Amino acid sequence: MLHIQTYGSSEDDGDSDSDQNSNLTSHLIPLDSGKSISSLQLSMRVCAAPDVVPSGAVDALRVVDPVTTELKHNPRYEELFAPRVGPENPFHTQQQKASKNMLSGFVEKAHVSDFQFENQRRTFNSYGYALDPTVDVTPETSSTLIGATESAKELSGKTVFESTKQRPLDKRKRNRNDEPADVEGFLGPWGGYVDEKRVVKPNEEQAAELEEILAKRQKRGKQTDDKPLEEKTVLHIKDAVDYQGRSFLRPPQDVGVNLRPDCAPERCFLPKALVHTWQGHTKGISAVRWFPHSAHLLLSCSMDCRVKLWEVYNERRCVRTYYGHRQAVRDVSFNNPGTQFLSAAYDRYIKLWDTETGECVSRFTSRKIPYCAKFHPDEDKQHLFVAGTSDKKIICWDVRSGEIVQEYDRHLGAVNTITFVDENRRFVTTSDDKSLRVWEWDIPVDMKYIADPTMHSMPAVTLSPNQKWLACQSMDNKIVIFSALNRFKMNRKKTFSGHMVAGYACMLDFSPDMSYLISGDADGKCYVWDWKTTKLFKKWKAHDSVCIATLWHPHESSKVVTAGWDGLLKYWD
Repeated sequence: MLHIQTYGSSEDDGDSDSDQNSNLTSHLIPLDSGKSISSLQLSMRVCAAPDVVPSGAVDALRVVDPVTTELKHNPRYEELFAPRVGPENPFHTQQQKASKNMLSGFVEKAHVSDFQFENQRRTFNSYGYALDPTVDVTPETSSTLIGATESAKELSGKTVFESTKQRPLDKRKRNRNDEPADVEGFLGPWGGYVDEKRVVKPNEEQAAELEEILAKRQKRGKQTDDKPLEEKTVLHIKDAVDYQGRSFLRPPQDVGVNLRPDCAPERCFLPKALVHTWQGHTKGISAVRWFPHSAHLLLSCSMDCRVKLWEVYNERRCVRTYYGHRQAVRDVSFNNPGTQFLSAAYDRYIKLWDTETGECVSRFTSRKIPYCAKFHPDEDKQHLFVAGTSDKKIICWDVRSGEIVQEYDRHLGAVNTITFVDENRRFVTTSDDKSLRVWEWDIPVDMKYIADPTMHSMPAVTLSPNQKWLACQSMDNKIVIFSALNRFKMNRKKTFSGHMVAGYACMLDFSPDMSYLISGDADGKCYVWDWKTTKLFKKWKAHDSVCIATLWHPHESSKVVTAGWDGLLKYWD
């Protein structure tokens, strides 16, 4: 490396030469031979001795003078690549770090904190303006707002993270009493506000008025009366008793058929012809029931809001009609002796009727639609009945007091059927939630829950005569069989198909000897399957509309009753 200051000039005077010579003598380097090298020779050679920086000279550590940006000495490699000393200034070093030339121009990073960026972004999305990042903006300089309008400038650059001014009611004073010694007046954190108005519980009159207003709001203009309709009955035969004073509830002895409860036909046959048609309902029939034990009478309920009792033998007349519901009757059910029956209708009432006199004994309602109702089959529990409602509950009423004694609330949909099994110690319910649940009597937690992704809703269930099987009408146009004993397992080998019942709760039944299974369908046809082989034996057109119910006579070998939405009851043999 050459030192520029060691070069001399030919125009210099002798004084300058003497000075240079004196300076050169200080730079002579001794050699091993004892000779010295002149300054001119030295100037033409490389000097290996570096400049010595005096200790304490802080300015000399700088490689480049920040004022003149000049290089005053030859820096070493360590000086050029030495690390910076002291804390990093993000505003001054950001350009040196990230600025670079690109094909599209010069790129320079601007330092904006994440919070400020997010604050301005949200402010722009909410208010339509944001602060100009190139200007040091204060709340007073609202003219620097980007995209600002006149209303935005009035806000003086307010952002979404700035709270509004406190309003008079934002900070309300509380009643405070934190003294633990004051047992009665201790408030703690539960003290109310000073200006808070206490809500007084309404009295009975006010509560009744509020309930009436709420009921009107819920109806939304519908002119429906929740009060029960006045019940009445019409006897269609001349005398309610015969010449010996016997009621029509007494089973006849002169029909040529043994109607005792323990008598069932040994072998059954398929019906072939239509024997009789009962007419009287003006709308479709929803359910039919045999009179208990003897089955010499037939009870039917219809969408014309009426319940009718029919004779099965002799003249086959309509014995009595029961009027008492405002809307369609969904289900009917006898008690064990048949002296009383229940009717459940869409007017949200369940009514208990005297079969012989037609008197309405009592009314029950839970303000929900009852889809099914059934007495407990035990002789000592004939004062209790259960009903499945539209609010997913099974409610048990006591006929004597008229009060609810138990609720079974585990289903996730409206309850469609209730079937007693296991010597009446348990009952099985099906629901719109596509599940089957088994309950112990009087225990409101289901002991068995059967649900499968392949299962459908089962709105009709029938128990087999030998109490071992449950036949369930499934909404996928099949009849599935469950065991009615301990495990309640589905019998996958027994599935009956071929009919169309999707969307309809078509009731089904067994033949008394359990050789056949019978069901209606949506086309008005009646289907008969063989129980053992599950093969379809016979089908025929029974009604013009939906065949909603089929019942096999418990004491006859080939007598079947079908009911349809055409309002007719037909007797087949």
